[in-house]
Amino acid sequence: MSDTQHTKTFLITGASSGIGAATARAAVAAGYRVALAARSTDRLAALAEELGGPDRAIAVACYVADHTAQQAMVAATLAAFGRIDVVLANAGIGSTAAGIETGDPDNWREMILTNFYGLALTAKVCLPEIRKRRGHILLLGSRAGRRTIKGSIYGATKWAVTGLGYNLIDELEGTGVRCTLIEPGMVDTPFFETPKPDALKAEDVANAILYAVSQPAHVDVSEILVKPTSH
Repeated sequence: MSDTQHTKTFLITGASSGIGAATARAAVAAGYRVALAARSTDRLAALAEELGGPDRAIAVACYVADHTAQQAMVAATLAAFGRIDVVLANAGIGSTAAGIETGDPDNWREMILTNFYGLALTAKVCLPEIRKRRGHILLLGSRAGRRTIKGSIYGATKWAVTGLGYNLIDELEGTGVRCTLIEPGMVDTPFFETPKPDALKAEDVANAILYAVSQPAHVDVSEILVKPTSH
């Protein structure tokens, strides 16, 4: 592991469990320092300690639908590590009830704010630092953003993330900044109330994320769709 790798910083939203936590572990194993952001600060603190404490990992409380909170997240990361090289905009929530007719509008609002608006804010607040480093931004979309699921507002938010990803890729073309849209199928994480033994593991998605990040600077992996072989 080189000294250069030790200086790089990987910021992850939605880092307290699932794909975010798995990516944090993979990033530290690859030599990055990590800034872990989520609303659940107790789990974040435990994960940061597991990953090596304040020299390698910090925990930052952040509600991604709050622009000021996201600006504070960036400031805290820079205060701790002085730079941001990679960001994974990963925070997201699911539906509490299926369908349009029987769905919960308050849940819809929170999904739109977290799953789409929050990701857009993460891109906005991090890009000035990412540009300085010719770094990498990754958006956590979903296979649900590439297919129809009857009555799914969650799926519609992920369609919006797909559009955001394509548009951001075009915006950053020629800047040296890399942008990757990550689109997993079903993943067995705490996102679901019941286990999904035939689904992907969070580590599988983390491996896809680290694959994109680890490519040479002249290689830009714009999109990765990863799904379990059983689906």
